[in-house]
Parts: sequence; structure tokens; C-alpha cells
Amino acid sequence: MNKRFTISAILIGLVFTGLGATLGAKKFEPAPAADTAVQQFFGLTLNDAGAKPQAIKQWQGKFLVVNFWATWCKPCVEEMPELVELQKEFANKNVQLLGLGIDTPSNIADFTKKYQISYPVFAAGMDGTSLSQAMGNKAGGLPFTVLISPEGKVVKAYTGRLKMPELKADILRLNTKK
Repeated sequence: MNKRFTISAILIGLVFTGLGATLGAKKFEPAPAADTAVQQFFGLTLNDAGAKPQAIKQWQGKFLVVNFWATWCKPCVEEMPELVELQKEFANKNVQLLGLGIDTPSNIADFTKKYQISYPVFAAGMDGTSLSQAMGNKAGGLPFTVLISPEGKVVKAYTGRLKMPELKADILRLNTKK
């Protein structure tokens, strides 16, 4: 009887562990973007790493990879060199990478110089957090990345560190103006 109880308890524990892991993973899946999120994004003027105001609408009509990040976020920092390479690889394919830093302008400026970030990076501050949530980042974590089609729709979102082979395949599959 004691052995049966132990086996039953272990099996029940395994079932609930699996259920908890599944539900926990679902919690961090990106939600669909709010209908107005991309319009809000294109309406922004943000300071770039050099403190120069830039209208985001200048990239309308391109396939955008918008990466929300912070200098203090280890996975964000780890994926930066890969994102620099990604921009180089897709520069002639109507694809533009934009980084929105959830950090202070001085930290972003120092970081982009130190790590030689070659794509446009902006100081979005805490407003960037609200925008990422409107674009589907219901967990509020970083990094968070969205793909925006040339037609102005969020076509894919990623929570956490990017897997570059998956991202490249998605860009090739979802970019309608190759």
C-alpha cells in the first residue's frame, strides 16, 4: 500500500509539473498586437543614440525587425552582434532593423559606441515598455522583438533571446516585398 501511494503521488506530481510548465510557457507567448500599436509606433519621434530626433515613419513601407532591449539585459546584449550581422545580411532586401532601448539616453549612447551597433537604435525609455506591451509583450520581459510587414501589420513576435535561424526563416517567409 505504501509503495502504491508513493508511485501514485509521483505520477500526480509529474502530471501537475507538466501542466504547470505548459501553462507557464503559454503565459510568456506574445499576444496579438493591439490594432493601434503600429500606428502609434509610426507616429513616434525618438532620439537616436546620438541624441538626434528621428521620425519612425521614415521606415514605413519596409519590412521591420523592431527589437526592444536594454543595456542591463544579458540576453539583449548577447544577441546584439547577431542583430548587427542580420542587418548587414538583409540590408538590400527591404528589411530594416530598429532597436528601441528601454534605458537612459546616455546608457544607450555609450552602449552603441562600445559595441559598434550599426543599425538605428533609439532611447524609448519607459514609453518603450508600454509600446512593447501594445505590440503583444504581455509578460513585459526583454528582449522582445516584432516583425512588421511593409503593409504595417505585426506579423510575428518573439519573447526572449532570438534564435537567429528561426528569425531569418521568418523574415524570408513573411517579407512580401523581397
